[in-house]
Amino acid sequence: MSDVSKPLIVVAGATSKQGRSVVTSLLDSGRFRVRALTRSADSVQAKSLAEMGAQVVTVPLEPGHQREFVRAFGSADGAFLMTPPVAPPSTDEFVLGCQLADAAVEAGVGHIVFSALENVEERASGTKYAPHFTDKALVAEHIRTLPIGHTIVMLSFFYTNALEYYPPRIEGDKVLMPFYLPEDFRAPFVDPLTATGPAVLEVFSDPGAYLGAVLPIVGDVISPREMVDAFSRVTGLEAEYRSAYSREDLLTYFPELGENPLLVDETLGMVEYAVEYGYFGNGRDLEWSRRIDPGALSWEQFLRRYDWRGERLSFGA
Repeated sequence: MSDVSKPLIVVAGATSKQGRSVVTSLLDSGRFRVRALTRSADSVQAKSLAEMGAQVVTVPLEPGHQREFVRAFGSADGAFLMTPPVAPPSTDEFVLGCQLADAAVEAGVGHIVFSALENVEERASGTKYAPHFTDKALVAEHIRTLPIGHTIVMLSFFYTNALEYYPPRIEGDKVLMPFYLPEDFRAPFVDPLTATGPAVLEVFSDPGAYLGAVLPIVGDVISPREMVDAFSRVTGLEAEYRSAYSREDLLTYFPELGENPLLVDETLGMVEYAVEYGYFGNGRDLEWSRRIDPGALSWEQFLRRYDWRGERLSFGA
């Protein structure tokens, strides 16, 4: 199959964790061309995507670039859409998601895959504040009203958050690991850098089979206690769980969050929602992604892959 005859997939937010995973999987399959949308073609991540064979197009992933989005989606067979989280009180995430989807329709894209989350406002009857979830869910609802084939994917809690945004404290020979979940609460987690791409590749390989589907992407269902035990087993380091589940505990370990009280509210609302109502809605198939991608990383495999020993790591964007 010549390059020009391969389906063209546009990836929005291509230098994000999810975006890089999607670009890599599509190109590695040898069955798709990829147009990667990014804010800066000069970034290390964008240059890496270009070296892989992606066509890199500079388009800021923010509201107000509707015409640029339409041009960027031109001649595409499919598109992967995602919205980067924004700190409350901004509502740009919802606006951006709708503009991306509308642009894909206007450009004549055949099928879109959107990375969403559950509607916390609806599931918790307004008792939990988590606009990062709900705004994505509202974008998905908007997409369902559009004349375009679509599939919704939903990623679990990111393993990478524990390395990048909520890292441990190292005190002497001991690693103190704060988690924003109760010690024995088992929740779905995933590595967005390796799990997103295989799931999206599966959808674009047979979009008709996934028309209108909502597909969770899960690497492991595990508790903080089990995560700490696995960390000690893999690294040989002494580690202990510390609670960051309450406001006081969260700010004790991550005082910088206090600069935006609404962000603290959202973090607590998100985890309280997950504990009280379940991260995913009832009836979601939590085994789908691991069936189509048996190599999806468990937490222990993730630790071994990145050889992590408790230091803060950045995964770039």
